[in-house]
Amino acid sequence: MLIKYNVGDIVKTRKPHPCGGDEWEVMRTGVDFRIRCNKCGRVLMLPRPKFKKSVKKIIYSNTDDNAND
Repeated sequence: MLIKYNVGDIVKTRKPHPCGGDEWEVMRTGVDFRIRCNKCGRVLMLPRPKFKKSVKKIIYSNTDDNAND
């Protein structure tokens, strides 16, 4: 199943960050993903395969379905 990640999505990771937070905001997509911890603000760059492996689920999806209205 192909999952599309967008800038602004909030994802939950399988393992928590050392600060205790497990929710991250997607800041950049592409070959690498830039994500920011919602608890402490730490920013990480991860290669796509590692990012996809670490994501448990999408909590909030920032899709622009009504952009043409």
